[in-house]
Amino acid sequence: MFEYGPMPPLMFGGMIAFLIMGFPVAFSLAAVGMLFGMLGIAFDHFSPALLNALPLRFYGVISNDLLLAIPFFTFMGAILERCGLAEDLLEGSGQLFGPVPGGLAYAVVIVGAVLGAITGTVAASVIAMGVVSLPVM
Repeated sequence: MFEYGPMPPLMFGGMIAFLIMGFPVAFSLAAVGMLFGMLGIAFDHFSPALLNALPLRFYGVISNDLLLAIPFFTFMGAILERCGLAEDLLEGSGQLFGPVPGGLAYAVVIVGAVLGAITGTVAASVIAMGVVSLPVM
């Protein structure tokens, strides 16, 4: 078993301290990680050779071919919003569910499901639905 000692509470305290000082969450996480990584190396909690694997890990994540599709799906969501297809879908389903109590909520859910099926990804659906349904609500 690993012996962590006081490191996790100190890391949590360091994170809270950075956030209270007004640093953004991303920079606070990076600073706490680097600071306690260096402390772990200094106190021989782990080997510096473990840090040599980080560039390979980053490269493995960003070289994933599936990530190439994300900007195109996002672009598709913007196109759906610009051409008015998402708005027409929301308007039509709003007329269908208009007399029902909570009809707007039903319409938004139905249009979200349809756009999810059309676009194939959450990013494009969120862009299209956020821009179209937020003013209506």
